Amino acid sequence: MSKTLALTEKLIALSSITPDDKGCQQHLIDLLSPLGFHCETIQSNDVTNLWARRGSSQPLVVFAGHTDVVPTGPVDQWQSQPFIPTHRDGKLYGRGAADMKTSIAAFVVAVEEFTVAHPNHNGSIGFLITSDEEGPATDGTVIVCNTLKERGEQMDYCIVGEPTCSDSLGDTIKNGRRGSMSGKLHIKGVQGHIAYPQLANNPIHLAAPVLTELVAEYWDAGNEYYSPTSFQISNIHSGTGASNVIPGEIVIDFNFRFSTASTSDGLQKRVHEILNKHRLEYDLRWTISGLPFLTPRGQLSEALCKAIKAETGIDADLSTTGGTSDGRFIAQICPQVIEFGPPNASIHKIDEHIEVRYIDPLKNIYRRLLENLLLSNR
Repeated sequence: MSKTLALTEKLIALSSITPDDKGCQQHLIDLLSPLGFHCETIQSNDVTNLWARRGSSQPLVVFAGHTDVVPTGPVDQWQSQPFIPTHRDGKLYGRGAADMKTSIAAFVVAVEEFTVAHPNHNGSIGFLITSDEEGPATDGTVIVCNTLKERGEQMDYCIVGEPTCSDSLGDTIKNGRRGSMSGKLHIKGVQGHIAYPQLANNPIHLAAPVLTELVAEYWDAGNEYYSPTSFQISNIHSGTGASNVIPGEIVIDFNFRFSTASTSDGLQKRVHEILNKHRLEYDLRWTISGLPFLTPRGQLSEALCKAIKAETGIDADLSTTGGTSDGRFIAQICPQVIEFGPPNASIHKIDEHIEVRYIDPLKNIYRRLLENLLLSNR
């Protein structure tokens, strides 16, 4: 059994459901400390975070990820116990196999191989690991990033081990993520008997032309890396349940998935302009769960593409699809952030798994990335 596979199985066996790290990070500390890493545990409420660094010079290359996993769902629907690593048909099954304990294991073994072979390499290597990525994400990566910012520790490159690939290892790199902003809109009317509409004011009727305009609005054209901003209505609630009562209010939930072509402030301003144009009495509350980030083609993506090509023969595509990730926090303090990990088809599902044949090549890609970034121009 390879070191990477063995470590992956060890981590899967620790039932680290958010926010309980279950000792995963201590095991990483035990492995990293002999390699010359200074390891620091940063606790925030129930969340455990690890910041580890080897070296003090620039550039600083950071591997980022999370030890927490989502709940298993009905255990009796799994073909094998979710926290007992199990092999079937060339696949390793277990919660976290794809998201993202294999990536963490590959990080560690890649760094071990690299530092043993090149003990006097340029720059520094860091690890930023949290147990709060799958949860509220309020006590995890953002806490570590704020701490590093206060200290003046500057990252130069960061690779997040999220599962990014679609069909095979190496086909997709995420060089950015869309932002997510939700609105809860209350439009007020006047409740009344449905037989006397002149004595009421139906908020559903008031909302209809507004929603038509919002849905038809052209928010932006996107850019080279992003598709146009998407506005979607997720829920509409109104009425008392009675068929003869005009409701007094309608509540509409909507969401923007937006790129760096727009700003949260700009989108909010335009929504309010449309609402005000229709002279509505309304209340609108905004929630921003993540701002967009983008790493244009550059040294980090080129180094990773080169590593993937050398290991797999695949020319990786850059993509910004998918939901939010902790990359949104890291991008606030690091100029180049990209995500790369194994195929994501089984993540968060019953019988989550990874093909065993991808585990060591993933480790090799991470090691080659370090070679490309820290051994050049010596």
